[in-house]
Amino acid sequence: MQVVTTIAELRAQLDPMRREGRSIGFVPTMGYLHQGHAALVQAARRECDVVVVSIFVNPLQFAPSEDYESYPRDPERDRGILAAAEVDFLFQPDVREMYPRPLLTQVSVPELSATLEGRTRPTHFQGVATVVLKLFHIVGPHRAYFGQKDGQQVAVVRRLIEDLDLPIDLRAVETVREPDGLALSSRNVYLSPEERQAAPCLHEALLQGREAALAGQGSRAVQAAIEERIRRTPLACLDYAAVVDPRTMQPKSDLTGPVMLAVAASLGRTRLIDNLVLEL
Repeated sequence: MQVVTTIAELRAQLDPMRREGRSIGFVPTMGYLHQGHAALVQAARRECDVVVVSIFVNPLQFAPSEDYESYPRDPERDRGILAAAEVDFLFQPDVREMYPRPLLTQVSVPELSATLEGRTRPTHFQGVATVVLKLFHIVGPHRAYFGQKDGQQVAVVRRLIEDLDLPIDLRAVETVREPDGLALSSRNVYLSPEERQAAPCLHEALLQGREAALAGQGSRAVQAAIEERIRRTPLACLDYAAVVDPRTMQPKSDLTGPVMLAVAASLGRTRLIDNLVLEL
């Protein structure tokens, strides 16, 4: 695996490969890797000739009150994981490389960004869309791999690709979970032992919502089933439960076709999100 820290060097490595017709798969991450990231890399490795992973903790997607400075980082461990997964290039720029001057250009997908996570983190998806578009231009991938756990992010990036006619195929990879159902996340490390024991309530709530949906109940009843399970967990503070279209992030009252059940809750200082996509 070759570690690259500058945009110019990465382009110099990838441009000849692209001209040779080799397919490039790209996995953007913020590091502190886990098996969910490994699943993205494995999917890219199966489908592409060249696999590029980026590690960049993007300051644009953190509000001043959020955990940018304390976000978990372990670059040596990350490099070992990626080398074992046979990644070809690790792109690991610093903030000065990515943002060498004050950034006057911002990218947003307002309609998809205003709901769910956007209500709690109003600037988050603008930061995500901006850095993702920048990384796409740097890497020039044929396919890009994102985890379905961040379902709203998948919708935002997919619409970004479609609206701007980017020649990139977005692959959403199924959420990887612990044996008790908790979705893998770099922020799980923040959980205390008691909070970790309670954290599977998010997945359990989604399963409860799925049962209600499969039983033919309407969206309000499905949402109420999700909320009820979270509220039975004393350590969990519900942020939202929602039943939405997975492509538009708009509420879905008619439970036919693809439906996304989404939930967010805080356990202590740790905010967790999860979702399930159903075909009804």
